[in-house]
Amino acid sequence: MKRAPLFVFAGTVAGLAGILSFHTHPQTAAPAASAGTHAAKDSPTQPARRQDRKKSRSVGSTPASSSAVRSLTGATERYGYGQLAVRVTVRGSRIINVSVPALSTEEQYSQQLAEQAIPTLRNEVLTAQSAHIDGVSGATYTSQAYAASVQAALDKLHVA
Repeated sequence: MKRAPLFVFAGTVAGLAGILSFHTHPQTAAPAASAGTHAAKDSPTQPARRQDRKKSRSVGSTPASSSAVRSLTGATERYGYGQLAVRVTVRGSRIINVSVPALSTEEQYSQQLAEQAIPTLRNEVLTAQSAHIDGVSGATYTSQAYAASVQAALDKLHVA
């Protein structure tokens, strides 16, 4: 009987460690790549793709339009616990900033969850350079609404 709490505690610790290692792995990889520790491994493929996209888009456009900075707020998306809208800033076809000017939630917990998830979602969009991002575990509805609003802004900005 006295061993049961020990097994429950050990199982809880193992489960928590598994969740934390799964959840934090993508977050630690992105800053390391931007800091340059993994840049040699990642840089040959990713910049080449981005350069190819720029070349294919700049063929029919003027130099002024490709370097112009444009911002647009995507559609206000309703989700299970509130609503949000995402503002996307691009230079040419490159996403240079993402922010959330409109966020309203129905309860305080949802507000805290959204405030924790939004920086991660912002990093995902800037890394992926699109709205096709990995959602934040535990903030699925927020992640889906965020991605939908980003996609709406990108569509209006005519950025693929």
